[in-house]
Amino acid sequence: MLVERGLQVMNVEAVGEAYAIASNYLRRTGAIADTIATNERLLGIVVQLFQRGEFNKIRLANKAIAKFEAETLIA
Repeated sequence: MLVERGLQVMNVEAVGEAYAIASNYLRRTGAIADTIATNERLLGIVVQLFQRGEFNKIRLANKAIAKFEAETLIA
């Protein structure tokens, strides 16, 4: 499904699937809490990467995981 946000069109499936992959991995490693609630920081990273041109859901998830873990180590 494509959703128009202002002048941008976003592929919700790609973003949703990439978020699901990344959040599942991060929950299993204990990096994020094992809850139903959406992790806003992770979702923001996925959306940001998507907007920068990464459309493959596996690469999108892997890059989001790497960025999330890197930011966690810094903080």
